[in-house]
Amino acid sequence: MNSLSKALLIALGLALSAPLLAKPKTVSLTDLTPTSEQGEAADWVSKYLTRLHYASKPLDDAMSQEILKRYIEALDSEKVFFLKADIDGFQQRYGTELDQAIESRQLDAVYDIYKTYLKRLRERTEYARSLLPKGFDFTVDEDYVYDREDAPWASSKADLDEHWRQRVKNDWLRLKLAKREDAKIAETLEKRYQDYLTRVEQLDRQDVFQTFLNAYAMAIEPHTNYLGPRASENFQISMRLSLEGIGAVLQREGEFVVIRSVVEGGPAAMGGKVKVGDRIVAVGQAKDKQLTDVVGWRLEDVVDMIRGPKDTVVKLEVLAAESSMGGKTELVEIVRDKVKLEEQAAQKRVIESAGPTPHKIGVIELPAFYLDFAARARGDDDYRSSTRDVRKLLGELKAEGVDGILIDLRNNGGGSLTEATELTGLFIDQGPVVQVRDGRGRVQVEADTAKGVVYDGPMAVLVNRASASASEIFAAAIQDYGRGLIIGEPTFGKGTVQQLVDLDYIANKETAELGQLKLTMAQFFRVDGGSTQHKGVVPDLAFPVTMDAADYGESTYDNSLPWTKIDAASYAPVGSFERMLPLLTSRHEARVAADREFGFLEEDIAQYRQSRDKKSISLNYAKREAERKADETRIAERAKARGEADPELAKKLDDGLNPGERGAVASADEEAEAKDKPDVLLTEGARVVADAVELMHDNPRIAEIEPKAGKGVLALPPGS
Repeated sequence: MNSLSKALLIALGLALSAPLLAKPKTVSLTDLTPTSEQGEAADWVSKYLTRLHYASKPLDDAMSQEILKRYIEALDSEKVFFLKADIDGFQQRYGTELDQAIESRQLDAVYDIYKTYLKRLRERTEYARSLLPKGFDFTVDEDYVYDREDAPWASSKADLDEHWRQRVKNDWLRLKLAKREDAKIAETLEKRYQDYLTRVEQLDRQDVFQTFLNAYAMAIEPHTNYLGPRASENFQISMRLSLEGIGAVLQREGEFVVIRSVVEGGPAAMGGKVKVGDRIVAVGQAKDKQLTDVVGWRLEDVVDMIRGPKDTVVKLEVLAAESSMGGKTELVEIVRDKVKLEEQAAQKRVIESAGPTPHKIGVIELPAFYLDFAARARGDDDYRSSTRDVRKLLGELKAEGVDGILIDLRNNGGGSLTEATELTGLFIDQGPVVQVRDGRGRVQVEADTAKGVVYDGPMAVLVNRASASASEIFAAAIQDYGRGLIIGEPTFGKGTVQQLVDLDYIANKETAELGQLKLTMAQFFRVDGGSTQHKGVVPDLAFPVTMDAADYGESTYDNSLPWTKIDAASYAPVGSFERMLPLLTSRHEARVAADREFGFLEEDIAQYRQSRDKKSISLNYAKREAERKADETRIAERAKARGEADPELAKKLDDGLNPGERGAVASADEEAEAKDKPDVLLTEGARVVADAVELMHDNPRIAEIEPKAGKGVLALPPGS
């Protein structure tokens, strides 16, 4: 799926209205034209990218070629829509012209390319739907090559037809293997392809322009991005973990926007006014006598109608989840309020480690390094930040008498550099945390200046390949100071610093028109002088690698900055795990060798690697059914080993459906079930911390720094 048409989940909003079979609201081709504001935004972006970026590059013919290449990739990354003749035509007309288009603020070429894309997409979906009445012969022995990264552009319509014939045949086969009847399969796929087309046809000029400017920004460096006004607002929400709305998460389901989840304590949850699976039929404001029908609308537009200032009223016409299409709708009024996104904030739990001497290990899960910049700048006493939340959780865990702490940064993609520094300060008593070098080579040291520590006991940090940026700053500082163990996988390898540039502020705009530029301004370095760029943070104690560097991480980008290093900062390590690590590793290896769930995890990783290396799949029913039966056997054997009476094979095998086709209720149930499953890596991480607690208890000096000539012993803080 290309970057423009990925399904979105947008937090907090609601809406829809009868008639329930309304024609989807789509964007007219005449509306797909550049605006003067977009020309101005592109001009401002080019000024920053050519002058102020850490690795600035001129906007010239070579850059024009690169922008065109990345724009085409963003539209058709799988090479399944454009023909080679289209690509050649784009090269001839625009290959060396996009730089001039940006400088002159004349962006018609951007939309000409997009309209060709839209035309080809309509042709492809029309062809896919034309195949459905005919059905397929699954006794034929043929393979579908689904990985087209290295494939050439199709030279003819016939070439694309053949690829799409196999693509649709594979979609049908997946549903057939899930024991669906042919008539139901045809109905499901007809709806799927039509819905795919509708979603793309609903993308507006803001979406197209954002895609193009990101092609330009990311041609400079992969972490430089353009955010249009809507994307800017969503980014700010993710950083402050709050918004003003009704407190619901929505998703698109066919023609409807439906309630995926309700935020606990939010306005929508009060009195049970709406529930998961309810379909929004219409939306109106307090003053509206008649509501606006939003059946068939795009998700983002419905969300925009539902969000609004605190203490204002939004009206929703809702068709209950259990009602039929012709059922009676209900009108509800909800008073908007400030909604805190607590599920995206730091959370705590306590894991009791098994063993001769049980230990209580406090776990803090931190999804991101968030900070409400605006509230902090205003001087609000209750501004939201990850450091503040973690400080509070540490106090609660200490009151519960935990023996050690595990900070879980898995899948934490980063956030505020300030927060990474201040969070580190909760565990060290003053000192440099990270070094930042700007484009002129000037190095600034970001340090913890607050005296004292909030937590001085044993700790570890759990990371994986998706731990990036601010997560790597924190983990690296904890490792360099010898303050705690790093456990897990090598991290992402992002060692660059971005700054948000508000283009509306720069251009003296009173309303949000131009968006924001997330600009790479510097590179950060560890206090020991090393960089996390490409290399990431290498754990002290390694867990199985679930994502390889070749598949995910900084090393996968073709234009990322190279690794380098600078001089170390002046800092004093407080401990060393050199003597302890062999003991921790031997205990860990012995434990996981006998751990059934860890063995299952390693089997899954091996199976993933095997499937990842495949570029094609058989379209023969007998062969695919044999593969499915092998999966059934594996799942059943695991269920038996776990002592489960019912392995529920149907839930664990491919059902042939895309996520949005399963329905909000089923999706919510799946998420709840996934949360309840044992987290083998988290459990083992807590066990490692418990091992460290025991070793420190038996030998209090085991984590001290070895004395060196002329230097005293630096130990971990008291209590560790």
